[in-house]
Amino acid sequence: MYDLIILGGGPAGSAAAVYSARKQLKAAIITNEFGGQSMVSEVIYNWIGVPEISGMDLANNLKKHVLYYKGPFLDVIEGEKIVSITKDDKIFTVKSETGKEYTGKAVLVSTGSGRRKLEAENADKYEHKGITYCASCDGPLYGDQDVLVIGGGNAAFETAAQLLAYCKSVTLITRSDAFRADEITIKKLLENPKFKIIKNAEITKVDGDQFVSSLTYKDKTTNEEHTLNSTGIFVEIGQTPNIDFVKEVVEIDANNKIVVDPMNQASKTEGIWAAGDCSNGRYHQNNIAVGDAVKAVEDIYIWIQKNK
Repeated sequence: MYDLIILGGGPAGSAAAVYSARKQLKAAIITNEFGGQSMVSEVIYNWIGVPEISGMDLANNLKKHVLYYKGPFLDVIEGEKIVSITKDDKIFTVKSETGKEYTGKAVLVSTGSGRRKLEAENADKYEHKGITYCASCDGPLYGDQDVLVIGGGNAAFETAAQLLAYCKSVTLITRSDAFRADEITIKKLLENPKFKIIKNAEITKVDGDQFVSSLTYKDKTTNEEHTLNSTGIFVEIGQTPNIDFVKEVVEIDANNKIVVDPMNQASKTEGIWAAGDCSNGRYHQNNIAVGDAVKAVEDIYIWIQKNK
């Protein structure tokens, strides 16, 4: 029986494991692998305390830090995928794909999310070779270059705004005629001479050699195809939270994310907290995920003491 079961080995889960061990909670961290989404990033520039680090090095550092605390207060269970969580009275049972079961008084869900992928010919071939899903991580690599942003929501426009600070030009491409972003954000970007919008565009193909060099789209109004030269394609078409295993026991919002109290990351189900990309916070980055998890563990510790 654990005081706390931590699900996920990204920045949030790793931070939670370190903090729970230091507080001497009897905890287990269960993850398929360490690192989270950033593991595939070639260079990350915004991980606080390190000017630049590769995604793989970040993943290795997270794992190393967690393993440092492995011992009487922390079990590290790697290579397990969680398939369900059930609650019986005040005890949670977490079941893995291999059939193993773990019981605990509290659960922290920090399983992150997966980026919705660009569906076009060759898109999979050029992922992380010009097609990227994180402007904060990879944007500085494209200084003084012509880049494209795919999407029509706030995330796409915020990515475009960030890229305009150092890119030669930014063209936003959306498949619809309307935007889902805030009007004030759209208006401000349209005032920038380096910014352009292409509407009603269905992306059909990505081309290049070792790295991306162009994107082809079909105008849905005229059915004409057009090709744009670009070395960087930033995809912001949404995320898919990794929470299928917990949907039956927590409240989720319209975006399929776990609803939490921003004061302490607690879900509406007593005993379950959530941190990082799988929770319904407004912003999602590595550093924010860590803060979410630390906040959650501070609250979990108090909750455990009160319920002994």
